[in-house]
Amino acid sequence: MDLMQFLPMFGNFAFMIAAFVVALSIIVAIHEYGHYIVGRWCGIHAEVFSLGFGPVIYSRVDRRGTRWQVAALPLGGYVKFLGDANAASVGSDGQVDDAEMRRTMLGAPLWARTATVAAGPAFNFVLAIAIFAGSIMYQGRSVDPLTFGELRPLPPSYTTDLRAGDVMLAVEGVPFADADATRSIAEQLPLQERMSYTILRDGDELTVEGPYYFPTAVLSVSPRSAADDADIKINDVITAIDGAPVFAFSQVQEMVLAADGAPLEFTVWRDGDTLQKTIAPRRVDVPLPEGGFETRWLIGITGTIFFDEKTEAIGPLEAVQLGAQGLWNTVTTSLSALQHIIFGQISTCNLSGPVGIAETSGSMAEQGAQSFIWFIGALSAAVGLINLFPIPVLDGGHLVFYAYEAVSRRKPSDQAVKVFMFVGLALILSMMSFTILNDTILCP
Repeated sequence: MDLMQFLPMFGNFAFMIAAFVVALSIIVAIHEYGHYIVGRWCGIHAEVFSLGFGPVIYSRVDRRGTRWQVAALPLGGYVKFLGDANAASVGSDGQVDDAEMRRTMLGAPLWARTATVAAGPAFNFVLAIAIFAGSIMYQGRSVDPLTFGELRPLPPSYTTDLRAGDVMLAVEGVPFADADATRSIAEQLPLQERMSYTILRDGDELTVEGPYYFPTAVLSVSPRSAADDADIKINDVITAIDGAPVFAFSQVQEMVLAADGAPLEFTVWRDGDTLQKTIAPRRVDVPLPEGGFETRWLIGITGTIFFDEKTEAIGPLEAVQLGAQGLWNTVTTSLSALQHIIFGQISTCNLSGPVGIAETSGSMAEQGAQSFIWFIGALSAAVGLINLFPIPVLDGGHLVFYAYEAVSRRKPSDQAVKVFMFVGLALILSMMSFTILNDTILCP
């Protein structure tokens, strides 16, 4: 391989690493700031707030005596409180006199320590809700009745007389009750390349011709999917599979399912160019609305209607409520997936480690700022959830120690804490090693 062939690969790798570092740094900074600010409110002094580990690149000391620093290895961060023996707040350095003990984690009341530790995951959840809510407000919701916005880029054969501002009344005689009808109308439509649309334009009812309502345009591409690996992009239009013309997204779904994992030759239209892509469907565990998972053959794309819907603004309060619902869905789906993996009901390939997360970061960043920001929200929710697991070293492990202290009225011994911390660290390192193996060898 010569230098000119290597440069694009290096550029893609550098972009992926940059996206991963940005996403992780934001999430870690929010998590650790939760510990810091709630600890400060509770009277616990932070000596160091570090973004990253290893050699310090930049640092400054604020007026409260906290050193804020950026370190060379951007793979996490920590807050070291007064008197802590280490960044994990385990043990004492033995250099704090009795007068200062109240300002340490070890000497603070139980409620203050509990609040400080719980604040990290809580701030991750708040970040996720804020991002989900912001995305919902940015996207808005479809107006009633359904109104055409901008038409999506389609090949010249997909001609239509429809325009932005047209109000949808019916497709092939199937009426639209409201904007939500677009989600359920597919099963009622005939499978034909051209369709008649009954619309309202400037007060007049008209019937005009247009393409199939759910064409083969790509709305989204799942990171690390077969389509993503084949460099399928948003707004690509699939025009043929194995030489057979297709015009409906349902045709693509049926042919992918029928292939049973065998490679398919996709003809793709992209901004006036025709491309050939060989894609082999993969077995994917898909969460079901009613709970549980279903295994399907997929290539990792979603379709959409051939136009953008005109939208209206969503208020901040409703957006926050929907954002909280998005967080709840993310958490419950993650817990369900973990349960199914533990009991062997779905593949361990659903677990991603640092390599998989880095690849997903790069893929989402390539899809645009909105997709990347949404991914940060989803990853923040996952980080908050994982930190609540009752494993020593994680925040959840500290909270278990505090629960024991609340019930027994005494702290666990330093020796017991150190043993549990060693076991927890070994467990975390083992899981990390397995997920890296998963990402690179078992499920590349």
